[in-house]
Amino acid sequence: MYAKIEITGVIEVVTGMHIGGTSEFSAIGAIDSPVVRDALTQLPMIPGSSLKGKMRSLLSRSKSDNYMPIEIKDEPESVMRLFGFSGDTNFKRGRLQFSDMFLSNRDQLFARGARNETEVKFENTINRLTAVANPRQIERAIRGSEFDFSIMYNVSECSEIEEDFSNIAKAMKLLEYDYLGGNGSRGYGKIKFKDMEACCVIGEISDEITEKCEKILNGV
Repeated sequence: MYAKIEITGVIEVVTGMHIGGTSEFSAIGAIDSPVVRDALTQLPMIPGSSLKGKMRSLLSRSKSDNYMPIEIKDEPESVMRLFGFSGDTNFKRGRLQFSDMFLSNRDQLFARGARNETEVKFENTINRLTAVANPRQIERAIRGSEFDFSIMYNVSECSEIEEDFSNIAKAMKLLEYDYLGGNGSRGYGKIKFKDMEACCVIGEISDEITEKCEKILNGV
């Protein structure tokens, strides 16, 4: 059957988050590692690929016997059918479509006392043999930032919807206990999923099924 269920909600940044972008030039005193920004508003954003890749890797590792990364071609079918697979000889279309996410609460951040949408974190790496410091400046989206997200789930088999949504919810929960972006071992990138809803936007899926999907996502 052909149907789509849209998963919407909010990603709240709990600790400063760095998802790296690029700068056209490096002027003296410029930030060494800027965040990726929306080309139109110049506000921080989260690429859909960043969310997809992290959710996939965490879910895949959770289903591995030794919790180690495995090659995509060796992933369980339950993971592959959500995120897709493109190999040399075969191809599998994923059921999930991820959209880019944009900062949605700029005004609230400024009302709470923020002076900018980002902050600059100064860090040093020290050579243990020479004690020479290598300082650098890393830009981060500030804590309290919120990004509206939309993930489209393409229905293929009604009998697999509940299992698929359980795996989506598991991937989200694993991410909440991990980090999004870079430098997670230094405390960056802790996030929280909030206000999640599931709504059938194309096709005919009963309200009972979408309500159950929503409860699974919210851990009810």
